[in-house]
Amino acid sequence: MESIEDQLISAQNAKKSIAALSDKDRQDIIIRIAEIISERKEDIIVENLKDLEKMSDADPKKDRLLLNDNRITELSKSLVDVSNLEDPTNKILSEKTIENGLFIQKRTVPLGVVGVIYESRPNVTLDVAALCIRSGNVCLLRGGQDAYHTNLFVVSLIQQVLAEKNLDVNIVQQLPAERKYILDILTAEKYIDVIIPRGSNQLIEFVRKNALVPVIETGAGVCHTYVEQSARLEDAAKIVVNAKVSRPSVCNALDTVLIDREVAQPFLKILAPLLAGYNVEIFADENSYEILKEQNYPLINKAEPEDFGREFLDFKCSVKLVDSTDEALDHIAKFSSKHSEAIITQDPVKTELFLNQVDAAVVYLNASTRFTDGQVFGLGAEIGISTQKLHARGPFALEKLVTEKWIVKGEGQVR
Repeated sequence: MESIEDQLISAQNAKKSIAALSDKDRQDIIIRIAEIISERKEDIIVENLKDLEKMSDADPKKDRLLLNDNRITELSKSLVDVSNLEDPTNKILSEKTIENGLFIQKRTVPLGVVGVIYESRPNVTLDVAALCIRSGNVCLLRGGQDAYHTNLFVVSLIQQVLAEKNLDVNIVQQLPAERKYILDILTAEKYIDVIIPRGSNQLIEFVRKNALVPVIETGAGVCHTYVEQSARLEDAAKIVVNAKVSRPSVCNALDTVLIDREVAQPFLKILAPLLAGYNVEIFADENSYEILKEQNYPLINKAEPEDFGREFLDFKCSVKLVDSTDEALDHIAKFSSKHSEAIITQDPVKTELFLNQVDAAVVYLNASTRFTDGQVFGLGAEIGISTQKLHARGPFALEKLVTEKWIVKGEGQVR
């Protein structure tokens, strides 16, 4: 625990360093980080390759681990976008003078020391560091072993920028990736103000059950798309394919297609060859299995109960036929992780019913669930998609990395 405790203490001490920075100072740091990752792009790719070589090509997480020239360029642009976002701190939320003359003000302040535990996504390292710096927070990053070399090098570049600016480099730190330290992190309530887990259901459950530090969850995505009988079937097929195959390893990718029985035959006739073109493996309920079997779909299995409510993170999905919108709503209520859910329909009554009744962070009409993203929503980079209802819901971005503080000014009043 000693080496971890030293890091935790240094993180607490680093709060003074970042608190002294102006809004412009914080912007300049992030812009310089964007510059240095572009300058050192080839070195980042070399370090990333060390991690990629350890992972099987068959592992769906490999795509999330990959940093190539284009992705690093996009990350750099994303950091510049974060630097240009409005400072979320020191906003006056309310102020008043009460009857006895006390002046009472409520304003936004940084959370403090933010710990983020995540898996094979080295882009998260940069996103979180930038968001924390922009909002005046210290961040402790605990990435997984899969991205060890990439994360270590990226954090070293961030710390190089902090050193250039004569700041405490412990504003951003990488914690050890070894599993033996995770409980020490989760129980460090003396040093860490909030922990944010980002990753699989297993990771999030473990953090929730073992943490003494307050937790803000970013949930796994079990995402459904419901094709209602009035849907334009060609459009619906394009939406479903995009939601499944554009990047299947991310949390906003589609997992289950619910299809109104009235349009199942014509819709699957359109959809099946499109999914087959991407070698998508389908786990079909009894009725959709028969239809797909007749169409000679090449990769088909009879769905087991556990194939519904399953986050596939791969070129796989489940299919179920439903008799009504109410049945679709009941299925989603039972199996959704409350991340992103979509309806494809031209019926205004069904539209309002679905949008109002589905309990999820983001609900879509006639669009792909793949749009659930802080940058797409105009929030800049994100820490994750929160599926809980306290503090933050949906894209958890810069605006939510603050809390509230009351300032009370008096002239000798006593109670």
